[in-house]
Amino acid sequence: METPRPDASTTKGAGRGPSVLWLRRDLRTGDHPALAAAAEAAAGADAGVVALFVLDPALWSGAGPVRRAWLSASLQALDADLDGRLVVRVGSPEEVVPAVVREVGAGSVHLTRETTGYGVRRDRRVRAALEGDHSTAGSGRSDGGKGPGRPDDPTVAWVETGTPYAVDPGTIRTQEGSPYKVFTPFSRAWREHGWPAPAPRPERLDLVELGRDEDADRLLSEALAGPNLPALPRAGEDAALARWREFLDGGMTSYRRDRDRPAADGTSRLSPYLKIGALHPRTLLADLARRRGEGAQTYVTELAWREFYADVLHAQPATAWQDLRPALSGMRYDEPEDAIEAWKQGRTGYPVVDAGMRQLLGMGWMHNRVRMITASFLTKDLHVWWPVGARWFLDRLVDGDLASNNHGWQWVAGTGTDAAPYFRVFNPVSQGEKFDPDGDYVRRWVPELRHLPGAAVHRPWDHDEGYAHDYPRRIVDHAEERREALARYEEVKG
Repeated sequence: METPRPDASTTKGAGRGPSVLWLRRDLRTGDHPALAAAAEAAAGADAGVVALFVLDPALWSGAGPVRRAWLSASLQALDADLDGRLVVRVGSPEEVVPAVVREVGAGSVHLTRETTGYGVRRDRRVRAALEGDHSTAGSGRSDGGKGPGRPDDPTVAWVETGTPYAVDPGTIRTQEGSPYKVFTPFSRAWREHGWPAPAPRPERLDLVELGRDEDADRLLSEALAGPNLPALPRAGEDAALARWREFLDGGMTSYRRDRDRPAADGTSRLSPYLKIGALHPRTLLADLARRRGEGAQTYVTELAWREFYADVLHAQPATAWQDLRPALSGMRYDEPEDAIEAWKQGRTGYPVVDAGMRQLLGMGWMHNRVRMITASFLTKDLHVWWPVGARWFLDRLVDGDLASNNHGWQWVAGTGTDAAPYFRVFNPVSQGEKFDPDGDYVRRWVPELRHLPGAAVHRPWDHDEGYAHDYPRRIVDHAEERREALARYEEVKG
């Protein structure tokens, strides 16, 4: 079983000066091994902890307005939890982190291990910058005697502790030592491997207060005031835990039955909090271990899917935006701009598809079953390559997570982890009738169809008054496009 012990690659300096806790996907104070390690190191040096978040322009500019707003709200919530002592700075991490280290004379930098391609490269650059900073010790560099370059002890400990996941991506391997490519055996091995108990909160946490970064405050305020933002959920660790307790004591009982019903409030809605690290999956698994029943076991399986996709991305970072299965690299795709825009705005003429896309715009979230239906429509009915849809989802989802989102899209598109996937084409009509049998979900999000009773809402073309309120006509014929999708598959399957 994995333990959350710190991995201190450099140990000199760990006994002097404050600790810098560099936060990324771990915006909480509970079940936080890196925070505990930083607090312990600071206490040993009779110093404090600098809780630092860096607004990295490379990530900030690439995030959509919804993710920027959710990050901003989450940072504000964490700042409140830390009594206003969260340090937020703008700039490249390889410049900002060493600058903060110099500013406070830190003896150690603590962080949660990162396993995404960009995250690993970024952390290497920051560590190299710190080491380069230290190499100037005694060579005429002057920092007032406060920085890590002072001659008596020039090194700063680089301490990676914990992971955003229950099991660190790259840990679970087949008997041959290779990554798993299929979910079911991965899930079985993941459960057998196990995970550590939640980390206790530090007994002592003395935070170092630094000056505010006006550029950071401006960016966060602008993100929260952006136009056309959905109503965000309440941000922060307390909100995440409250939602979890509510679901655990209520919806968990019927989770297995209701999780595929978009009209029901049958899911935990915790994905935004897991994405930002306001809640750790270890916390959820510890509570689930004390529960029995189909709902709890099904929820564990859903957490395993999240871990599986993180593991796939860790093993093959290029699959963030490239086909996992190169066998379909010759597939013919279209770029129908008008149809793509109709899909984005929820005006395809297929009610459950349009309801899902409007929910995305209205809430920054979409029910998972409907994510699959809308993704299938774009890739199989409109014949659009999956990254187009994956990018739109990342721009608009509060819980936009690269590994889960993009590999979920690949699963639907037929380029991903499923063993025999491409000829699975979701019928948007029968899917709506099966999972929204009373039509309540469609009527909530498609007001033009609220006059239609029951399941009739899924076939407005069969109702005399189906288009009485200007609902759009179907932009494609599903039966024809299904045949076209399968024909294109036959061309490349070889």
